[in-house]
Amino acid sequence: MTQKKRFLLRLDRRLHAALERWAADELRSVNAQIVYLLTESARRHGRLKRSDDDPFRGEGRGEVLEYDDDDGGDA
Repeated sequence: MTQKKRFLLRLDRRLHAALERWAADELRSVNAQIVYLLTESARRHGRLKRSDDDPFRGEGRGEVLEYDDDDGGDA
């Protein structure tokens, strides 16, 4: 399992309330919903590719986005 990076995220109350409702609809915690949304956005924009240990593998539309890592660093 990969290491998780912890950090503080400040959200507008209205945005947090919307995320709470959305997470409840998807049967996720707010934290899991935020991670899911950020992961999917990063994939759609070619910043992250799927891996075998992907916690969201099989969710969404199922497309695999590949990108070229020009600088050799992590995405």
